[in-house]
Amino acid sequence: MAEQKAIALKIARTYFEGMATKGVESIMAVSDDHVICNSPTGQLRGSEAFRNFQEGFAKMIKKLTLVAAFDHRQAVIVYDSETHPVSSGLVAEGARPVDGFVN
Repeated sequence: MAEQKAIALKIARTYFEGMATKGVESIMAVSDDHVICNSPTGQLRGSEAFRNFQEGFAKMIKKLTLVAAFDHRQAVIVYDSETHPVSSGLVAEGARPVDGFVN
């Protein structure tokens, strides 16, 4: 159980670093082909829809600052996002790892 939590947290940190550096390929490398993402635009299903969302989000990012990362049944990251449309927004994301990927 502790090993699974450590893996979940590592995946979540990799995911965050990918977002912070606009590294869509890094994000996709830890994302399952059948990823489900509840985004501000609605629920996205599958890697193609998720990639399109991440590419669009990357264009809006000015700066992301990690506030917290922890695990409790799934990895959770909390970050402050500074984007072109919104100067500051606190965001929390949960990442449920399945077989080493965000699902």
